[in-house]
Amino acid sequence: MTTRHTRRPRTRAAGAVLAGTLALLLAATGCSSKAEGDGKGDAADGVRTGPGVDDDTIKLGALTDLTGPYATLGKSIVQAQQMWADETNAEGGICDRKVEIIVKDHGYDVQKAVTAYADIAPDVVALPQVIGSPVVAALLDDIQRDKMLTFPQAWAASLLGKDAVQVLGTTYDVDMIAAVDYLTRTKGLKKGDTIGHVYFEGDYGANALEGSTWAAEQAGMKVAGQKIQATDTDLSAQVSALRKQGVKAVLISAGPAQTASLVGVAASRGLKVPVVSSAPGFAPQLMETPAAPALAAMLSVVSAAPAVSSDLPGVEKMVASYKKKYPDSPVDSGVLSGYNAAKLTGEDLAKACEAGGLTREDVVKAHRSQSNADTGLGTPQDFSDVNRPASVQTYVLKPDAKAVGGVVNAEDAHTAPGVEDYLSSR
Repeated sequence: MTTRHTRRPRTRAAGAVLAGTLALLLAATGCSSKAEGDGKGDAADGVRTGPGVDDDTIKLGALTDLTGPYATLGKSIVQAQQMWADETNAEGGICDRKVEIIVKDHGYDVQKAVTAYADIAPDVVALPQVIGSPVVAALLDDIQRDKMLTFPQAWAASLLGKDAVQVLGTTYDVDMIAAVDYLTRTKGLKKGDTIGHVYFEGDYGANALEGSTWAAEQAGMKVAGQKIQATDTDLSAQVSALRKQGVKAVLISAGPAQTASLVGVAASRGLKVPVVSSAPGFAPQLMETPAAPALAAMLSVVSAAPAVSSDLPGVEKMVASYKKKYPDSPVDSGVLSGYNAAKLTGEDLAKACEAGGLTREDVVKAHRSQSNADTGLGTPQDFSDVNRPASVQTYVLKPDAKAVGGVVNAEDAHTAPGVEDYLSSR
């Protein structure tokens, strides 16, 4: 879907005279040109406005992790979204307004994120980036109250069902159903086998475990779970436990550091079984570590988005632009995720502008009206049902140290068998 940079004509001389007359009348009667108590009003061009929007600027917010366990991801998303804003502004902006992104670093600390949200919420119309399932969970009530369209860089199913919160692509449980399907189709797993699942505590890991447990039960297998914390970076104990349980494969729903430790330790201790990670568990920097050979041999990644090395024209164009703008930064999945969310935000803003309003409610309404949003960066998205993932199609990626982003597409996007049955039963 191509971003439409809608420009609404400015009111000219006759309109200005009329506006001046009305202003005098309103002042004389003590009325306000804004609706009582809601902070909304009409801009000079007749567009309804609210927080984060004035005659010249549209302000967006980003609550990111630049100093915690997902700092690499956060940097990529921030830079990709700034690149989109710069490109958009160079083309005239949206609704005859320039786009500005206000960035706050929470370091994957929930309390810092809550404080950061309170700080920027009065000044932005939407949030194209919020990193972390626990962070979004803590902010849900405020986001719903403020009707703030939010794209979390988190994919827990618990975030569904909220009109203002949009999980892009699949949820963690759907990804793990696809992972189990991949293992049975390509790695020889069968009825009676045990699959290990190492997962972060909290919504991320819990939701992923729901999917793996359901899929394993359908296939007559069982899951041996190992819960870890985001601060756990040595998974030697977990590998030992899984080896004793005789697992035939391991799923991991954690961060890149944990994936590297799991695969590296498993390989060194003779547990050379297939490992499948959720997308947040891989970063291209891993292919520069001592674990790289084991990762290339053992790891696959299930993702709602294609590899950044994909030959999709939209992805190739984005990668070329990013390399030119940030030549010293790696191109990873965060670049694609962030740029995609920003483009979709731009589409929503343009659509809302065409309908005459840029209030938060207008933007959410415009977003939810889209049932086949396609930025050219992956699979089409359906935003019309708040209770379903925007997509149920997943790619399978394989690490490749020579590829842009450190991974290549191993399987194109597809819907794993059983996903619809699972979503219906949930």
